[in-house]
Amino acid sequence: MQSRIPGFHGEYLWELDIARMQLLALANAAPEQIYGWSPTEGTRSFSAVLVHIAVGNFGLLHFAGIPTSGGIDLYGNLQGDEFARTAAIVRENMARERTITEKQSVIDLLSRSFEAVQQSFGECSFDALEAAVDCFGERTTLRRVFLRMLTHTHEHMGQAIAYARTYGMAMPWPDPLKAFDSVPPAAELRKSSQAQ
Repeated sequence: MQSRIPGFHGEYLWELDIARMQLLALANAAPEQIYGWSPTEGTRSFSAVLVHIAVGNFGLLHFAGIPTSGGIDLYGNLQGDEFARTAAIVRENMARERTITEKQSVIDLLSRSFEAVQQSFGECSFDALEAAVDCFGERTTLRRVFLRMLTHTHEHMGQAIAYARTYGMAMPWPDPLKAFDSVPPAAELRKSSQAQ
């Protein structure tokens, strides 16, 4: 069993790692042709869902004023009020969803975004997470911005899994529910505990 950092930092990084491992496994296992596919007209393609997760991570780090690892700066020094800067980031992210479509480019961006979140979060002290930041027109804590990254990732991971299953793709990890096939039904367990 892998050792974990104690407390909130370890719990957060553990959850992030689950999403990272599953998303990258899914992205790598997916055939190239699914990358341009979407279940219905007007919805994101499979590649756009993965890019949306990645640029969401980078965008939230930028909103929170956190420099990313490796000098990755997708947005530069944006001018204007908060709404104008937010709109510029959203427009750039939407453009990336349409233009970053090749499988390996998508995987590379997704992987770099997870590395950026992991490193940035790992470098934040508990006190730093309590710092107030502006994000989407609200005053909140840096901790909440990191939680938003995690929930946004899981939200769209579910979307990517649904796309892959609809496409007919098997998941590239074992079905966790199969482990319960050998467990007796609850009714049998209740009978045996009542008999004692």
